Amino acid sequence: MRPEPPLRNMPVEPMTIRSVTTTLVEIPFDDGGKGEGITPTAWHTLEVLLVRVEDELGNVGWGEGFGYFTVDAAKALVDRLITPVLVGTTVDDLGAWNLATQRRLHLFGRYGVTMFAISGVDMALWDLAARRAGVPLHGLLTASEDRRAAETVPFYASLVRYGDEEAVARMARRAVAHGFKELKLHELTVPDIAAARAAVGPGVPIAVDVNCNWTSALARELAPRLRELGVSWLEEPVFPPEDFAALAALADIGVPIAAGENWCTSVQFAEALAASAVAFTQPSVTKVGGVSEFLRVAHISARHGVPLLPHCPYFGPGFFASLHLAAALPNVRALEYHFVDVEAWLAQPGRPDANGHIAVPDGLGLGFEPDPDVLARYTRAPR
Repeated sequence: MRPEPPLRNMPVEPMTIRSVTTTLVEIPFDDGGKGEGITPTAWHTLEVLLVRVEDELGNVGWGEGFGYFTVDAAKALVDRLITPVLVGTTVDDLGAWNLATQRRLHLFGRYGVTMFAISGVDMALWDLAARRAGVPLHGLLTASEDRRAAETVPFYASLVRYGDEEAVARMARRAVAHGFKELKLHELTVPDIAAARAAVGPGVPIAVDVNCNWTSALARELAPRLRELGVSWLEEPVFPPEDFAALAALADIGVPIAAGENWCTSVQFAEALAASAVAFTQPSVTKVGGVSEFLRVAHISARHGVPLLPHCPYFGPGFFASLHLAAALPNVRALEYHFVDVEAWLAQPGRPDANGHIAVPDGLGLGFEPDPDVLARYTRAPR
């Protein structure tokens, strides 16, 4: 029987939603080389679905739905399927709202852009609820517990895929020079992984994310070399990513397996953990169903004794939300920092300190306030 997701109820002060607006933001970035990308086409811009909700008192909350090439579709889902129902509604339980919205929209697909859209609105509602309560989001999340959230969160530098030994080595050295104590590569070949190891030496942990490009047989064949290179975890080794039996079968290769950014809500995380599929779970707050589903995943993971390595290649509210969640949840090991040079940030969360940590915002809600000049410059029309 499929496990029932926990944490169905997440009560907050009642808030009546007056408006929901969505904005598409596209910001160029430089990856420091000739990144191959991990989709059919390489990308050179960050595309963000920015969600703004306003309550009856004029308070505002911000959210982000996963985007890149899908932001236009996610925007349409928010505008046409979520906003007409949400506006005028009084929300007093974000967990219940989240599940009710999933149920209402399940005909349009249980995952993909449907959940990206729900994620963005859910995040904005959590931001709004924390602002109304007069606390940062991490304060709202820990209010019922006898502990304080962490003040800083450890990050690792996540490099794009280069497929070029010189570029991988150069960017690995650059990431360490920027203060990161741990790296993640997206390379597919042992020589490229070895180039990064040679560049940074044996003391820097290196993880590898192959985005489902290997087979189980290839992962097993390459495992001895990965162990020699000190690979700290292997992310999404096989396709499909929800083949939990295949992932569980790789538990004996001597390299911990991580996955989850492409799993559908806490339901699939519960199934994966019941199958002992991974050593680390990787929910993505802009994809999995927002803060509500992320909390459910964290709860299930804790019950199984499995740490989180959240997916977090974001530059907007999704980054801020991930920071707060990592600060509030004791089973988050580290967060991902998309190591590219962005032309502008919607809001700057801070840089890594000498220990590779970033300070958690202490403003109300997410602590996210978009720079109006950046927003005006990089907003684009739907395509």
